[in-house]
Amino acid sequence: MKILGMKVLFALCESHADCREWIENWIDDVGASSWRTPQDIRGRYATVSFLADNVVIFNVRGNNYRIETQVAYRTGTIQVKWGGTHAEYNRRHRNR
Repeated sequence: MKILGMKVLFALCESHADCREWIENWIDDVGASSWRTPQDIRGRYATVSFLADNVVIFNVRGNNYRIETQVAYRTGTIQVKWGGTHAEYNRRHRNR
């Protein structure tokens, strides 16, 4: 998979150093993957959440953090849209 939005991941690691190793491993894993369906992702990340429009939420470090992505399965691209703490995610989506 080609990962777009790396700045979001770098910013998350800058503000929350305890997730750096997890994020680095995730980048390596996703970059080496070829996901064609949501089931491909679920097979590797059991706690992932799927929303409309191919939005995929990854739980980071035991759900302490979350990254919000959008996957284009046909082109093999994943766009990182947002990253932050679980509490920040909840506040962000409270009124939706």
